[in-house]
Amino acid sequence: MNHNAKIKIGIVGGTGYTGVELLRLLVQHPNVELTAVTSRSEAGQDVHGLYPNLRGHLDLQFTAPDVDNLSQCDLVFFATPNGVAMKLVPELLKANVKIVDLAADFRLKDPLVWEQWYGMPHACVDVLEQAVYGLPEMNRTQIAQASIVANPGCYPTAVQLGYLPLLEKGLIDPQHLIADSKSGVSGAGREAKLGSLLCEASESFKAYGVAGHRHLPEIRQGLSQATGSPVGLTFVPHLTPMIRGIHATLYGRLNADSGDLQALYEARFAAEPFVDVMPAGSLPETRSVKGSNNCRIAVHVPQGGDTVVVLSVIDNLVKGAAGQAVQNMNIMCGLPESAGLNQVALMP
Repeated sequence: MNHNAKIKIGIVGGTGYTGVELLRLLVQHPNVELTAVTSRSEAGQDVHGLYPNLRGHLDLQFTAPDVDNLSQCDLVFFATPNGVAMKLVPELLKANVKIVDLAADFRLKDPLVWEQWYGMPHACVDVLEQAVYGLPEMNRTQIAQASIVANPGCYPTAVQLGYLPLLEKGLIDPQHLIADSKSGVSGAGREAKLGSLLCEASESFKAYGVAGHRHLPEIRQGLSQATGSPVGLTFVPHLTPMIRGIHATLYGRLNADSGDLQALYEARFAAEPFVDVMPAGSLPETRSVKGSNNCRIAVHVPQGGDTVVVLSVIDNLVKGAAGQAVQNMNIMCGLPESAGLNQVALMP
């Protein structure tokens, strides 16, 4: 691809939190020209009218999603509810448009499992077979060749990155994994929901989805790829009263001779631009990644026992969604992987 020519980008579903986060990242991207941002509800409105942070950076109006218009793009992001992308994607692929889907339509390889967790039949199983799961730290080579990438969920990103080195080397019992994870309220999306109201979520903390959360099969699928066999995972998400951030506390039972885990993690992620293995003994904070595409990880073995504790933090809207989507776009289009993604986290 000619690096001097900007790639034409469309975003379907530009009104949600991941949509505006994509816009925030893409308006600063050196190799991108935004040509379409769609929204059925806001068609005809200025994008910066809905998101004033984009004033002076983006002069586009929302348009209704139109396949002919989107077919003029080189790559289209779907930041839509689950079940939307799979209806439009086949036509765009026929027009040689690359796709990054930020929803779950193409994450699960088994359409029956998808139907079970998402409550609708899969609309394009043939496309599902060619979709690549967009966790660059696992699938970079396949992503580079892909026409369609399924961007991972937020919890699955933090959990899989945390467990990967241990499972790849067979250092923990894959049948007894526990992922105790917390998310900020923006993870629930921008729709008006009672549980997301300030008075409901603030000054409170609760678990949800204990019986089974939609991200469970996705995490299991990725971790099984890392080990080569099915894993036993207990995944418990929690809602925490902050806007952004995910903190995953991951537990595993070590096999007898696990060696130097700090060195293992540092080596595994040494070449990864967006995974930061913290010094031994560190306690990574969600605010240390707020607004950035980094995943910060620390590995502990309390009291030198047989349980390993991995701490993994990301911004759910960046490495957990829009940032990782841009990272995937960069890989798919042959651009430098960190292009447009070197934002420093916001502290405090």
